[in-house]
Amino acid sequence: MLTHRSEVPIRFSEVDSLRVVWHGHYLKFFEDGREHFGKEFGLGYLDIFNADGLAVPIVDVSVQYKRPLEYGDTAIIETIFVNSPAAKLIFEYKIYSAKHNYLACTGKSIQVFMNAINKELYITNPPFFEAWKAKHKLP
Repeated sequence: MLTHRSEVPIRFSEVDSLRVVWHGHYLKFFEDGREHFGKEFGLGYLDIFNADGLAVPIVDVSVQYKRPLEYGDTAIIETIFVNSPAAKLIFEYKIYSAKHNYLACTGKSIQVFMNAINKELYITNPPFFEAWKAKHKLP
């Protein structure tokens, strides 16, 4: 299983009047996790686009809120790649509070491969993704 951990400070602009992170920002933290994962493992948005001219839109996302993150804290984002034979990217997330040392949120996202020009979806894995999986010894 490929996993990446990154840290993001909680900024004032991300909290509500109760000084806790507004619920919608957790999706942004998932995006931060995916971007950091992509940089480490060569699966960034530009890697995918430049290899095969693909976009990878999100088609499903779920979030389970456990405990709040607050202003002045740091979110520790654990991004886990879930291998699948299907032509999609699946990630699971765990977001921890560095300040309080607890699990704040879990979630999952699914992205599909789409031709960036004609918007056609791939039903089989594109060559770039097959090569990426082979490089990381994923079936």
